[in-house]
Amino acid sequence: MSQRTIPADFVRRAAALAASGGFDMSIPLAAAGITLPMLRDENARLTADQLTLFTQAAWQLTGDELFGLGAAPVPRGTFKLVCLSLIHTPDLGSALERMADVMRALPGPPQLRIRTGESTTRLQVVIPRRDEALPAATADAADRLLTDFELILLHRFAAWLVGRRVKLISVEVPYPAPDPSLARNYDVIFGVKVTFGADMAALEFDNAVMRAPIIQTEETLEDYLRESPNLLFSERDYDSTASAQVRKVLESGVKGRTSTADDIAEMLSISVPHLRRLLRQEGTSLNQLREEVLRDAAISGLGRGESVDDLSARLGFSEPSAFRRAFKRWTGETPGAYR
Repeated sequence: MSQRTIPADFVRRAAALAASGGFDMSIPLAAAGITLPMLRDENARLTADQLTLFTQAAWQLTGDELFGLGAAPVPRGTFKLVCLSLIHTPDLGSALERMADVMRALPGPPQLRIRTGESTTRLQVVIPRRDEALPAATADAADRLLTDFELILLHRFAAWLVGRRVKLISVEVPYPAPDPSLARNYDVIFGVKVTFGADMAALEFDNAVMRAPIIQTEETLEDYLRESPNLLFSERDYDSTASAQVRKVLESGVKGRTSTADDIAEMLSISVPHLRRLLRQEGTSLNQLREEVLRDAAISGLGRGESVDDLSARLGFSEPSAFRRAFKRWTGETPGAYR
């Protein structure tokens, strides 16, 4: 299966904000093999490994686990301390309550509020007030990025703690929707349509998942932290949508990538019209998903050092020139320039 890729927008925003704080971000960018032309390209995609290398280098450079995004610096080891405080709790609800308690004692990270209703629980993320001397546009950009990061972290970390898919009921963020192509990435990241312009950032879960037992230990936590934040960027625990199931078929190999709508509908035990209708409701199509799978496989293959000729053949292109044209369409660059 090819490694999925992530829009470069996260690194672009993080690098710009860190640089505005006086940090030379050329070192983290170089460590991850990310060039300035890639950051300027709205179509650029990065692998989870690249985001992990960039984040780890930024941590080392700044000494701050939020690399300048928080209201105050968050010293290295803070997230580990929070994790150790909750790893022995009995269930997810207790773990999140403990996390909220610990984070209230820390000045830099966002605060967590838990609101339990009759059938669902809302995790509300509150960004601490910043230094008023910070330019308004910079503060707003930092708050947006920190909100995104915190919501992803809470969702993925919750799933890791209980060792299974944690389906979200809703996701809300308190800022306007970005460009439509970027807005769709939010839906893909969380597995549910994201509501923009809400009063507060929040994740909503079914109450049943809050009773799920914690299966992780201090030993598995060490492994998780050692790879951090790779799992945060690469794990996807919610792939139950039609588009996710279709993508799994397409990722299964060359034969999967050439599967027809009839083939895929039969595998999913639904009709072709119903398949197309489901994908349309999720804002995508079979052709779009096929292009995304090929794009991600191409980017990952180049990152592993595969030649254009080998990639072209493996991905089913008639000739390398056809692969080069497709890659330019996907990323705005030739394979050689991207590499």
